Amino acid sequence: MFLVSNNFFFSFSDVNVAVRKIANLLKPDKEILQNGDHMIIKTLSTFRNYIMEFDVGKEFEEDLAGVDDRKCMTTVSWDGDKLLCVQKGEKEDRGWTQWIEGDEMHLEIRVCGVKCKQVFKKVQ
Repeated sequence: MFLVSNNFFFSFSDVNVAVRKIANLLKPDKEILQNGDHMIIKTLSTFRNYIMEFDVGKEFEEDLAGVDDRKCMTTVSWDGDKLLCVQKGEKEDRGWTQWIEGDEMHLEIRVCGVKCKQVFKKVQ
């Protein structure tokens, strides 16, 4: 399990202001479970939990209720040793890239040319 070490997350202007303020105070836990090509990524916090379950390389409809209340078609694939997520919907160039370096998990989130980054520290 990884814990976030910085709070530079919700800077997207069309995400509800109250949600952005609360999210910037959070230090969520991130848990990733893998069984072959099937993955479950859990983002857990005292405010809200989000669980993403998918098969690598297969497109699926993702319901982002509670995150930004949008639906999109999502594909997560491997790009070398990084997980690359592409989300097709009402926002252009949307998705994320996630990778591990040592005891840190990096998450770069992008939408409409804006990028945000979180760094999680591994829990011992």
